[in-house]
Amino acid sequence: MAINLNAEIRNVAGKGAARSIRNNKNIPAVIYGEKKSPVAIELNGREFEMLLKTPGLRTKLFQIKTSEGTEDAMLMDIQYHPVSDAVIHADFKRIDVKKPVNVVVPVEVINVETSKGLKLGGTLNFAVRKVALRALIDAVPEKITIDLANMTIGDVVHGSDLVLPAGVELGLHQAELAFAIIGGKMPMEEDEKAKAAAMAAAAAKK
Repeated sequence: MAINLNAEIRNVAGKGAARSIRNNKNIPAVIYGEKKSPVAIELNGREFEMLLKTPGLRTKLFQIKTSEGTEDAMLMDIQYHPVSDAVIHADFKRIDVKKPVNVVVPVEVINVETSKGLKLGGTLNFAVRKVALRALIDAVPEKITIDLANMTIGDVVHGSDLVLPAGVELGLHQAELAFAIIGGKMPMEEDEKAKAAAMAAAAAKK
């Protein structure tokens, strides 16, 4: 679902103009891309700060309405003040909603408490926590989950094993990445090693 955002066209650019906008509690921003000229805009600061609480904001479609019409765009970058952490600028990139976009979304693990491998004493190495995807903007998920419930010691989840929604593809170089691994040794292996060590020690005493 698209996020509707109202904005004012900025006719004056430069640091002084941007500072004046921020003094009025608003945020200077720009819309660029799709082989069109960039458009400088001004956002309502309070409304935009509230939007920042939205999960997966950078995977959402923004419909930015100005006096010149409505632009379909994605949020690409937010700049913060180094001391106050207040938003001081935002960048939006125009998109064609009929064409796939490249995005990066978080990866999360679920059912840690019931994982077979972890119950056996294995350890979770959650190595890669973001995945690059390609999809139409309406199909982009907020996150990808890895279910640990049936994973046991020695199991590995590669990019090619991730469960993706319909219409969503892995980005480049993602298929062979090891996203999650349950490491350790099976209890039987530990017992066999202990027995072998005991036998070796007994033989050494003879």
